[in-house]
Amino acid sequence: MQAQGTVFKYGDNVDTDVIIPARYLNSSDPAELATHCMEDIDREFVHKFQKGDIIVANKNFGCGSSREHAPLAIKAAGASCVIAETFARIFYRNSINIGLPIIECPEAAKAIGNGDKVKVDFDSGKIYDLTKGTEYQGQPFPPFMQKIISAGGLVNYINEES
Repeated sequence: MQAQGTVFKYGDNVDTDVIIPARYLNSSDPAELATHCMEDIDREFVHKFQKGDIIVANKNFGCGSSREHAPLAIKAAGASCVIAETFARIFYRNSINIGLPIIECPEAAKAIGNGDKVKVDFDSGKIYDLTKGTEYQGQPFPPFMQKIISAGGLVNYINEES
């Protein structure tokens, strides 16, 4: 499983209220949530972000509330992956549960810049900054997590296994 796209880079402590502002939580429609993704931190995000692009952030991405809306908005916006130094644990689990690939790699998160072209191989955990010609070793997903993500989330995975 792989991802490749242009990077949208953010800093530390990007919380769920920034990923999807609370004023839009009256909807659980992924397409509607995607239209407001990241708007309080990056007004141009929804206009510039393309299907397959990648979010890169520093420490503690997805902190704040435990709502599933945040990773859902990112996935619905078309993100192929989120790379960060670290993730808030509940955001990490919610991401896997809905099938949003995320990968922790402090070196890559620090070095990759906004606008860089990046490729991620989830089987090996390798992250390639195609713009800079650099390579990083992230934490690969265990096979069972890859199956959940490939299925599009935990519910789909369980339904496929039944």
